[in-house]
Amino acid sequence: MTKDLLTVEHIEKTFAGAEGPVQILNGVSFSLGHGETLALTGESGSGKSTLLHIIGGLETADAGSARIDGADIVSVDDAGRAALRRGTISVVFQQFNLIPSLDVAANISFQARLAGRSDPGWNATLSERLGLSDHLRKYPEQLSGGQQQRVAIGRTLAARPKLVLADEPTGNLDPETGDEVLTLMLELVTETGAGLLCVTHSERVARRLDRRLTLSRGQVA
Repeated sequence: MTKDLLTVEHIEKTFAGAEGPVQILNGVSFSLGHGETLALTGESGSGKSTLLHIIGGLETADAGSARIDGADIVSVDDAGRAALRRGTISVVFQQFNLIPSLDVAANISFQARLAGRSDPGWNATLSERLGLSDHLRKYPEQLSGGQQQRVAIGRTLAARPKLVLADEPTGNLDPETGDEVLTLMLELVTETGAGLLCVTHSERVARRLDRRLTLSRGQVA
């Protein structure tokens, strides 16, 4: 086991803008330990979500590396990034991103099945802990926003990833529901031993994580 779960070094990313190239990330470096929770904060446009998407293999970096348990997601090909997304990394999105044609039970088990580690007992435990046991045959459209985000968290943790990435996971929820969902996510992440990197604008969310990293104009502030 490496000392750190995630080691990000000198990540750079530039997008084409109307008036020429726009540098979104400029040499970002940091690390995240096994079982550690880290809030990624900064003003809008500072590069938070872009950085999260690069670490999650959803976007590519122009330069630098992001090693997750020793594997560099920046340098591997599309198949390698897909393999890391199935088995090592899992993402909780602000928009839930549930599959509307699948019921709650199938949504929770979806990623674990792709990773070849579906565990009905663990799925049942997650469903109970997340307050979803009575909703397993319902479809996403029949659930409240808070319930849908609980399903998304269950789906993320069902595959027992080493690294959980969360992009504004409580951004679409009212403060009380958001606090409840965050509490459950932190408890379950801790129990599974996963590391958590959470993009958030919320000071109340950031305060509850182990430490904080702030981006400003594409750099660590």
